[in-house]
Amino acid sequence: MCQNHGVAYIKPGQVEIQEIEYPKLALGDRKCEHGVILKIVSTNICGSDQHMVRGRTTAPAGLVLGHEITGIVIEAGRDVEFIKVGDLVSVPFNIACGRCRNCKEGKTGICLNVNPSRPGAAYGYVDMGGWVGGQAEYVMVPYADFNLLKFPDKDQGMAYIKDLTLLSDIFPTGYHGAVTAGVGPGSIVYVAGAGPVGLACAASCHLLGAAVVIVGDMIPERLAQAASFGCEVIDLTKDTPLEQAIAEIIGVPEVDCFVDCVGFEARGHGAHAAEERPATVLNTAMAVTRAGGAIGIPGLYVTGDPGARDSAAKEGSLSIRIGLGWAKSHSFYTGQCPVMKYHRNLMNAILYDKIKIAKAVNVEVITLQDAPRGYEDFDKGAAKKFVIDPHGMIV
Repeated sequence: MCQNHGVAYIKPGQVEIQEIEYPKLALGDRKCEHGVILKIVSTNICGSDQHMVRGRTTAPAGLVLGHEITGIVIEAGRDVEFIKVGDLVSVPFNIACGRCRNCKEGKTGICLNVNPSRPGAAYGYVDMGGWVGGQAEYVMVPYADFNLLKFPDKDQGMAYIKDLTLLSDIFPTGYHGAVTAGVGPGSIVYVAGAGPVGLACAASCHLLGAAVVIVGDMIPERLAQAASFGCEVIDLTKDTPLEQAIAEIIGVPEVDCFVDCVGFEARGHGAHAAEERPATVLNTAMAVTRAGGAIGIPGLYVTGDPGARDSAAKEGSLSIRIGLGWAKSHSFYTGQCPVMKYHRNLMNAILYDKIKIAKAVNVEVITLQDAPRGYEDFDKGAAKKFVIDPHGMIV
């Protein structure tokens, strides 16, 4: 039997590579005939993984991390009809059965059958159904015919792998944030956060035809990365109010569309940049989005945050000026991205050279053994998207 190794969460601030069980086509005691086993080609470190590693969730020690997976099928269950051994496939981070009401409505991020605790599941994530993560060498994927996106040509897929690996989460999530915020031709957009999802969102805004894309962050390297592909940038460590900073760029202190790519570990602006203020981005969104505008919120907010400063925030209760949003008739869109809604079209945009998403988010390929260093650099604010290549298959 082949060995398998994966990245395991040990305690706050620590992950390590461990030998883990080789995956089986099984769900508990029964055979998983609708599943496949993948040899992983690439698996990415996500900002939401970092929330767990920082100790900001209730993730248990030993959890094998990783929900952004691309791989080659090496074994398939009896009931898998359309995915074949040898196929190179992208795995949506949402695990979806394809049978429940929500899946049939395209809401695959909140499948009703894959997590006994709540709607929605993901690989290697706290409270998301207990599925083994994919920052590993091999992984089992259920409901393969429904979930997997097969790349049309394996050789072409490997040539574009640094871009295609982002289809499992970050690219669709950033795109979803832009779409739900109403971004279209001629839109003026503010993207909060220049981490990988924020950069993917900003690139998506350009793809959707936005006239101006403004990105705010506190880390110079990330702002430089956003500027490198045509974004206007705002340094949030400065004391200039955001409304004024926006007006200095476009002449008015408001935008059409706002996308929160930060989430619950947000910090204050200016003199308060070192202070954690989890409601800052949401309240800022309502302040600077025009009346009738929309706010997309792909940034993660949790129901349990053991590292929060106060008891309310520990339960996900934030002080939000909802009255302001109501008065301005804002639309709010929250929740996990339903990856399958977008990934095929975004694959085509990559394969037909309509977007260079790996360049936009500054992909760096690392080995599985180097994953702990990737987590450390990510936590320090590196302007990179770390892609783990567990078998040395990416040239």
